[in-house]
Amino acid sequence: MPAYLTFRVGPQDGPIAAFADQEAWQARERYPDLMGVALGEFFHAREHEAGGWELSEYGSDTPQGARDSLGSRFRGRAKEAEDAGDAKARKAWMAAALRMDREVVDEVGVRGERFRIVRASRFIRMGRSGPEPPRPSDPDPGEVGEAYQVRSRTKGFVVDPYTSTGLSDGLLKLDLVRFMGTAPGAPSEVREDARRAVERFPGGVLLPAVFMVSERVDGQWRSHNPGATAATPQGARDSLASWLRVMGPFTLKLSEAERAEYARAADGLDAKRGNSLSVDGSRFRITRVERLVRVGPDGPEGPRPSDFDPEPPVEVQVRQLKEQGLWKDDEEGEGEPVELDERALELKALWEQEEVRRAAARERRGDEGRSTP
Repeated sequence: MPAYLTFRVGPQDGPIAAFADQEAWQARERYPDLMGVALGEFFHAREHEAGGWELSEYGSDTPQGARDSLGSRFRGRAKEAEDAGDAKARKAWMAAALRMDREVVDEVGVRGERFRIVRASRFIRMGRSGPEPPRPSDPDPGEVGEAYQVRSRTKGFVVDPYTSTGLSDGLLKLDLVRFMGTAPGAPSEVREDARRAVERFPGGVLLPAVFMVSERVDGQWRSHNPGATAATPQGARDSLASWLRVMGPFTLKLSEAERAEYARAADGLDAKRGNSLSVDGSRFRITRVERLVRVGPDGPEGPRPSDFDPEPPVEVQVRQLKEQGLWKDDEEGEGEPVELDERALELKALWEQEEVRRAAARERRGDEGRSTP
């Protein structure tokens, strides 16, 4: 069998890996239903010398976001070549970067290296009580409010079907590669793209799990922000706490009493580092998200035609804005003050209050650390 159709299962080293495999098996019983998340996640990847494709550290919720990130990487490589005095290499890398600025490119070769925009499908497990929360074995480092500093577990990850997994992850991968993952009522083009993906990319590789916030609305669980995930459970908690303190009060136009209630809920979330929260009749849960990169004969799956991808490359955006008379060159707009309306000033004030609160929390943690014998 070709490598992309081979599911290798082997013993996992160490007690933590064995514990994680046991938890994964238990999750199949407690949360038996798999559900697809509407938006994919997109990375730029480089074909690895030893086999497979090495992913970028951070993904994007749109293919163009990953393309822009790849263009930025090409500029970094051009700077490295310039510092090394290699004018020919610098020219090649800058040409690739400029091409990403003006064209929709999902695969490109530069100086013998092959790059591709890679799509990861996302799924959650559901049970009678709702979506699966984080597992005890899921890494959860980082202080409250500071989880954004934790390195992404995708950094350096190589999409390679030859790499073995534990038994539970092997079974999960088998389930997911056969599962289209489209939501009920999805447009026909989305369902057709998903069906083609199952046929053309029948293999798959699991990425490290990420975490998102789910909300129960009208008796149904849904993603609170489908495009946002965090590398750790605490990262998802921090996202929810920020929403409770800033964006929730702003978008819902809460009264002062309601804002205080939301702030108390955020304080409780910070103190307990829990995975469930109820406030003002709304229920939230920190949710574990499985990710799968589909793999076919020529490597990992790229973006699908039906994927949400609203923005064109940056040069195309600039041209469109100029045609609409909405673009100003730097010298034209230099020195002009930015005027904020009342709502913008309100949001600015909320974020400033949140920054003051975070600074005070960091100072308290520092004082506690210094006072510990």
